[in-house]
Amino acid sequence: MTAADGSDGRAGIGVIGGSGFYSFLDDVTEITVDTPYGPPSDSLFLGEIAGRKVAFLPRHGRDHRLPPHRINYRANLWALRSAGVRQVLGPCAVGGLRPEYGPGTLLVPDQLVDRTKGREQSFYDGEPRPDGVTSKVVHMTFADPYCPTGRAVALATARKQGWEPVDGGTMCVIEGPRFSTRAESRWHAAQGWSVVGMTGHPEAVLARELELCFTSLALVTDLDAGAETGEGVSHAEVLEVFGQNIGRLREVLFDVVAGLPQERDCLCAGALLGQETGVELPE
Repeated sequence: MTAADGSDGRAGIGVIGGSGFYSFLDDVTEITVDTPYGPPSDSLFLGEIAGRKVAFLPRHGRDHRLPPHRINYRANLWALRSAGVRQVLGPCAVGGLRPEYGPGTLLVPDQLVDRTKGREQSFYDGEPRPDGVTSKVVHMTFADPYCPTGRAVALATARKQGWEPVDGGTMCVIEGPRFSTRAESRWHAAQGWSVVGMTGHPEAVLARELELCFTSLALVTDLDAGAETGEGVSHAEVLEVFGQNIGRLREVLFDVVAGLPQERDCLCAGALLGQETGVELPE
């Protein structure tokens, strides 16, 4: 087992999301973290929820200056681990691919499909870093991309608060920053996938490569591409629906933080057992 309680004074839990998740907390400390992969999206903001130390990282930067394809995902996950984080929650806005997954639906996915292109998605690619360290090539097991323990806590927490979540489903991750065409949306839906987003990959796989637990909480803000006959989704629509639900999502998220186990014994914690990576992970 590995500890994730923050008992060493550092944050044991990380949240990758916007400023709306931490801006009202008292006694928030901003710290800058350097990584071998360059700067993360922003500073880390350290706070405390239910006695648990939490590090918040604005995924797109605090002023939303970074589109999905320009986020330095490797730096983000490395920075969180460097701060002591071992369990990561990744709230995100997504489009629904089924009529029953309309705006306001909360889905906790258990699978993902990567349709991005050109994103750095491994710490172990055999390429030298700027600091001269060269990793070995590692082929990471990724059949189940999300932490089963984190998913169970998220589902139980949402139900307890009266927000019945969708248990499982596939998140299709597209490159962005544009939204899907109708043809793409119909194709994604025809594959049986559930929602579509722009940031869920490579966050999840990079977390696994650092032996971090990763749990996604996907808030549906629109029917992707307007379903069959709608006008098509706009960024303003996404922001409006997300804004309407952020208070509710924040309450669920903070209760999930409180409910995560103090000790980890899930598959995520030992993902690198037996693997030679050539890279020393932050303690």
